Amino acid sequence: MGVSMDDILSLCRRRGFIFPSSEIYGGLAGFYDYGPLGCELKKNIRDAWWQDMVHRRDDVVGIDGSIIMHPSVLKASGHVDGFSDPMVDCRESKMRYRADQLFYAPVVVEGQVIGYVCVLEDASMEAAALEAAQRLKSKLSIRGELQPLHLECYMDAPEAVQRLIPSPATGTPGALTPPRAFNLMFATHVGAVSDDASIAYLRPETAQGIFVNFKNILDTVHRKLPFGVAQIGRAFRNEITPRNFIFRSREFEQMELEYFIGPDADWESFHRQWVEERLRWHQSIGIRPELLSLQVHGKEKLAHYSKACTDITFHYPFGWQELEGIAARGNFDLTRHQEESGKSLEYFDEETRQKYIPHVIEPSVGVDRVLLAVLCSAYDRDEIGGEERTVLRLHPRMAPVKMAILPLVKNKPEVVHMAQGIHKQLMKHWNVAYDATGAIGRRYRRMDEIGTPFAITVDFESLENGTVTLRERDSTQQRRMDIGEVMACVTDAINS
Repeated sequence: MGVSMDDILSLCRRRGFIFPSSEIYGGLAGFYDYGPLGCELKKNIRDAWWQDMVHRRDDVVGIDGSIIMHPSVLKASGHVDGFSDPMVDCRESKMRYRADQLFYAPVVVEGQVIGYVCVLEDASMEAAALEAAQRLKSKLSIRGELQPLHLECYMDAPEAVQRLIPSPATGTPGALTPPRAFNLMFATHVGAVSDDASIAYLRPETAQGIFVNFKNILDTVHRKLPFGVAQIGRAFRNEITPRNFIFRSREFEQMELEYFIGPDADWESFHRQWVEERLRWHQSIGIRPELLSLQVHGKEKLAHYSKACTDITFHYPFGWQELEGIAARGNFDLTRHQEESGKSLEYFDEETRQKYIPHVIEPSVGVDRVLLAVLCSAYDRDEIGGEERTVLRLHPRMAPVKMAILPLVKNKPEVVHMAQGIHKQLMKHWNVAYDATGAIGRRYRRMDEIGTPFAITVDFESLENGTVTLRERDSTQQRRMDIGEVMACVTDAINS
């Protein structure tokens, strides 16, 4: 069965994955807090990325740059002048929209345009547009066959047509203002005096911290090309319309790699290799292959400095959307920072005895988007013993809780003591849970719902021979084994 956003939102709230930030004060749009299970899942995603991208490669190192940098960094990169989205306002409702997320269509009956409809981009926008068109036709008391709607981006509409397109908030034609650029960066002030000279910005991406440290990294780790620099950190964008839960928020975490290659290297081959590598990685952490696809950007959609860009997309409940981008950025960033700072960012090639500014391949992915994709991939409902259960089929590497230790009964001190001892022993290795409340079946269901892959039951036989029952979440099969076998089984599952 397909998962809906209502399913995910309910689970996240009910089981402590994610909460609206500052909720007791009404919340703040575009900001979220990760609860006890959410922060564990998020950490597991970050750890998996770092292990696979840095620790398990000999050609990548890491850094942790500051969130606030010298404003000249973002000036040189083009963010101060050009990091913006097109914004429109509804004059009546005062709602604001990203113009490139609005879609319109002429409503045509018997060959005549009787008006326009406008909807926000999402998986159901065709149905919403059709409903709006039928309402318009009924309101105008027009008879005849409604012709198929052809939705187009609001940005592509001629100015004369834009003036006729209704607001999605009120339905009033002409209520939308003309599109204008809105800079997405959060500004702040550094120092004791707040004036134009003290303005700085929260970084909108982590990549620039890597570029401005390129020379420092070369001078300290002495790597030969090709090599990469990885970073995980928070970024901030003042999104016009944050939406779809944590998919598009104003504060988020990025995992970015800048992989430096020579100017004469086969960049297409490197780019293709990274696309394939990143696609494999998403599958390795439990994202279902049938929910992943590749979208190659056409030349008209590329940044002026970019040679190529391929998105790994995921089929979220609200449609296919970008999960990760792998871009061939050329040498634009290093060149700009060398020009603006006056400091050399060239690489000296000892083999050719030449100096040059390297080019870069950039895989960039948001932790929050990966987390949402992992939850959507894992969410399932099935029936066990005639009872419906909600289960998160998380890869054991991702599971917030690796194992639950459950005493069969809580009124037998010997059983409880043994279970608590096993719990204490396993805590040294993984995040595990101890639960003695309620019937054993109900405890299994609680663990299934949060994605715990294994559960140990300590019973009366355990007191006799030291074995326990290991239950597997997905199959619900149970096997008796000793603790050593349990640890080996769980370790193999996490590392698979």
